[in-house]
Amino acid sequence: MSYAVKEFFYSLQGEGAHAGRPAIFCRFTGCNLWSGKEKHRAEAICQFCDTDFVGTDGDGGGTFVDAKSLASRVRSFWPESITDDVHPYVICTGGEPLLQLDEALVSAFHMEGIEVAIETNGTIVVPEGIDWVCVSPKFGADLVVESGNEIKLVYPQNGHQPSDFANLQFDYFFLQPMFEHQENNNVQLTVDYCLKHPRWSLSLQTHKLLGLQ
Repeated sequence: MSYAVKEFFYSLQGEGAHAGRPAIFCRFTGCNLWSGKEKHRAEAICQFCDTDFVGTDGDGGGTFVDAKSLASRVRSFWPESITDDVHPYVICTGGEPLLQLDEALVSAFHMEGIEVAIETNGTIVVPEGIDWVCVSPKFGADLVVESGNEIKLVYPQNGHQPSDFANLQFDYFFLQPMFEHQENNNVQLTVDYCLKHPRWSLSLQTHKLLGLQ
C-alpha cells in the first residue's frame, strides 16, 4: 500500500493531554467528512475544519510507496541530539489519518523506535498497536471508536453535547473551544461548562497562541 502525505513538521503538541510535548506531525491527505475544498464546505459533515489536508504539496509531502519508506522519513525529523531513552513521537493527523494508517505502517513506525499517536474523528476502527488514541467526534458522523486515551470535543458544536460522551471509555475528557476569527466567546463558554461539569477539562490550541505550526 502507498501513502499520501500532505506535510511533515516537528513542533510541540498544542492540545490535550500531551500539550507541550515535542512531536513529529505527519498529516495525511484526505478526509471522510469533507473534501477539503471550500466549494464543498457548506455540504460537508464537518464545516468548521481549519486545516489544509488537500494534495501532497506541503513541507516534505509526497507519496510513499510503502510503510518502511514513510516510517524512515518520519524518523528523520527527530533531532539527533535527543538521548536514546527518549523515543521519537509521531502524531498522525489529517484530514482523517485512519483512511491510510494501517497495521503495516504502525509496525514500521515501531521498528524505527517511534511512539505512535493519532488524532481521529472516530468513524473508522483503530488498527492494533497505536500507542495513543485521541478522538474528536463530529456531529453527523457515526462514532465507532468509543474508547481510547482521550476524547477531545470541539465546543460548542451544534447537535453534540458533552453529556453524549461522558460515559465512554476514555482516560481524559477534553473540551476545546471552537475557534473563531472574530471576538471569540467560546473560550468562556467552555470554561464555564468545565467548571460546572468537572469530568471535562479545558484544552486550548496553545500552538496558535504561541504562533507555532
